[in-house]
Amino acid sequence: MALTHLDEAGKARMVDISGKAVTARTAIAEGHIAMSAEALAAVRDATVVKGDVLAVARIAGITAAKKTADLIPLCHPLPLTSVGVDFTLEDGGVRVEATASTTWGTGVEMEAMTAASVALLTIYDMVKAVDKAMIISGVRLLKKTGGKSGDWTAPGGC
Repeated sequence: MALTHLDEAGKARMVDISGKAVTARTAIAEGHIAMSAEALAAVRDATVVKGDVLAVARIAGITAAKKTADLIPLCHPLPLTSVGVDFTLEDGGVRVEATASTTWGTGVEMEAMTAASVALLTIYDMVKAVDKAMIISGVRLLKKTGGKSGDWTAPGGC
């Protein structure tokens, strides 16, 4: 399989999407941050000095999705139609699920994964005074719909 971000000479390039069909596209990504019971309680009980951790992380994730093309050099700037960031408190940490949608000529996988990643980094930043040993892991694409390659779901995904 040829890598689309490389030209015939192997140099990086932004893919020409001008011939691609404009279709509805959605991507869902997830990630996890493991933390101590004390840190998780502070998040759950909204006692973190910096404020409401999950509210701030949600806004950070949404903002990050909108800035993906500024962060990842070969991504196209997309007209996002929606971005959602949701959290599940689990034993030992927080799971984030980010969903990005557009009606455009290229997918939104990178936007969903960027939203999930930045939401997790924001949680770390806001809670690090309680637990510096938190571990961010498992950022991955769970599902995508639309586009030329069609629908895809990760093994064990949604």
